[in-house]
Amino acid sequence: MADPHPARSGERSPGREDKRTLFQKLAEFIKPGPDSTDELIETLAEAEDRELIDAESRVMLEGVLRIADMSAGDAMVAAPRMDLLDIDAPYEDILAQVIRTAHSRFPVFQGERENIIGILLAKDLLKLQRAPALNVRTLLRPVSYIPESKNLNDLLRAFRVNRSHMAIVVDEFGRTAGLITIEDVLEEIVGEIEDEFDIEGDEGDIFALADNTWRVAGNTPLERVNESFGVNLGVDPDSDLHVEFDTIGGLIAHEMGHVPKRGEHYRMGGLEFQVLHTKAGAVRWFKVWPAVVSDSD
Repeated sequence: MADPHPARSGERSPGREDKRTLFQKLAEFIKPGPDSTDELIETLAEAEDRELIDAESRVMLEGVLRIADMSAGDAMVAAPRMDLLDIDAPYEDILAQVIRTAHSRFPVFQGERENIIGILLAKDLLKLQRAPALNVRTLLRPVSYIPESKNLNDLLRAFRVNRSHMAIVVDEFGRTAGLITIEDVLEEIVGEIEDEFDIEGDEGDIFALADNTWRVAGNTPLERVNESFGVNLGVDPDSDLHVEFDTIGGLIAHEMGHVPKRGEHYRMGGLEFQVLHTKAGAVRWFKVWPAVVSDSD
């Protein structure tokens, strides 16, 4: 006999597995649909509360919605903060800068910083080890230029189609405004991406480098820095506290009176500190070496 009460469309019989995808569930949940992006973001928060999506999915979906209204100028690294290589610099200087800044790609200029002639991949420098007769100029990749107003959705699509990872951003007058990478765009969607240069342990990290310097994480406890380098940073003899600051990054920011920027130097306790990498308003990595004391000092 036929079921006198057949299940209505969209209903599932008890015990039957729900095979709807996440987006099908979400689409059913938001019908008839919000009228604005802000309402859609509120709806996503409700979906998370009802456990239709998890927190990470909500953050990513919100990121996708927000980049639709963002341009390259909103996410770029401004021109004064760009790390550039001079094509006319000696190979040893170029290699030293690549090691110091630890980027994988570099805009290369000739003469003036505005005159960018190509992009150099750090890994391509390995070719010079096998063929010293090669010129750095032969290793350069073409430059992609985009306007500040380019939408991030369109830029991400262009990165994928062109299989490129970096573009130079120009303003309305054709001058270099900054640079943007595919990582910059993705971070607007998924949040901060930690790479092998960003990783920091719970207790900070100190690494010895080949040039007799050290790479020190900004969150390294002062006690560990003092023990490793045989110094007494942060010790106030007039205070009951042995150390006034918890981390080396916090101490140096206090002593400098501002959040250090990449490339800045500070001398303290017989050590020279150079800011290698910053993110989210904090120093991630310092380069450290014994300070050379001159007669004037």
